[in-house]
Amino acid sequence: MNEEPQRPAAYREPQQARSAATLARVLRAAEEIASTSGLEDMTIAGVAQRAGVAVGTIYRRFEDKEQLISALTERMLERREEYVAEQLRTAEPSLGGVMDAYAHALLQSFADHSSLFPELLRTRGTRSLERGARTITELHRLLLEAAAPYTGQIRRSDPEAALDAAARALLGACFHNSVRPDAATGEEARRRYADELGDMATAYLLTPDRRRNAAT
Repeated sequence: MNEEPQRPAAYREPQQARSAATLARVLRAAEEIASTSGLEDMTIAGVAQRAGVAVGTIYRRFEDKEQLISALTERMLERREEYVAEQLRTAEPSLGGVMDAYAHALLQSFADHSSLFPELLRTRGTRSLERGARTITELHRLLLEAAAPYTGQIRRSDPEAALDAAARALLGACFHNSVRPDAATGEEARRRYADELGDMATAYLLTPDRRRNAAT
């Protein structure tokens, strides 16, 4: 019989505005330390000092460091979902505009503490991977929703499958950029790279596929 892997219990959500502000400060401090020193060197005491709170304040919310890391992962993924959603809401109203906004939003969302984000998903086990998968699903849904008014412009034989392929390619390219040693860094370099990704995705969607060409 296979046993379900043990998962840390959810941390205690704040009920008051003051507690919520303290939690946000703690998570911001944890992110700053982890992004500069790494997850292994991040300690509860160090986070408390950076956040300007007592160690006991953190332990009243989190049972241990692993639970704090789980909350940090949740915070970073939620922030990415919100950022991509906002960028798609303000995208130029066209298929190219949507794909360009998606490419820029994805690349920028990985730019903040880029080395930390892959580490969170790689090393924290099944739970982080499952949460990451939910974010990928949500990002995909956001793209489909934003592109829905323009699917008639897609010239591939299966527009839905084509959008799925474009979304996967853009996500993969942006994630890869965050872990490669020669990543596009700096605002100008990221902008150029995102422009190229958006152009490639749009060109793919506007180009009839080979099977259709062969049949005509």
